Amino acid sequence: MGGATSKVVRRLPKEKPAWAGSRTLPDPGASPRHETKPPPASESKSRAIEVDGRDPQFMSKLNMLGPVRVDHHMQSVQPTDHAQAMYRSRMQSEAEATNIRVVHDRLLASSLSSLLDARKSVTTTTELDSLATRYGIDVGILQQLCLHFNTPSPDERTIVRTMDENGEESVTVMVSTRFFATSNARLITSRHVG
Repeated sequence: MGGATSKVVRRLPKEKPAWAGSRTLPDPGASPRHETKPPPASESKSRAIEVDGRDPQFMSKLNMLGPVRVDHHMQSVQPTDHAQAMYRSRMQSEAEATNIRVVHDRLLASSLSSLLDARKSVTTTTELDSLATRYGIDVGILQQLCLHFNTPSPDERTIVRTMDENGEESVTVMVSTRFFATSNARLITSRHVG
């Protein structure tokens, strides 16, 4: 890196260039040379400005491309039915979310989670009916929903808390299989303890 072999050697010319020292004083008796001045700025394009702004390479490339071909029989682009249905569904969902009035048999995700949690403690059909009425959902739909979906229930006896060297607490808990047909699953959450 600092060795002499890694540095580029700068070589200077051995002879003086032809232009070196060739400055001559103007002859006082000679007539002054006329220098061409660029055209002055103006608000309208003059012939001199147009000539100055030409780009011969650009013009040759444009000539190679030729005139623009326009298809006058083009059809306007229409979104697909799937895209339109998705857009309508999102708009309806947003309208329902901002609406204070509860729409029958439609729930937000947070409400659905609360409903499924509350369903775990229901023991009689009367309690099930009142729960369905409170959330604005039919009892039959609620029963069908609970056959296929549920929320995790932590088993309070299996909570294990660990603290790492950075002060971050990890909580590991087994999920209860009371409402699941599958075996135990782990649910791990982390939070920073200050």
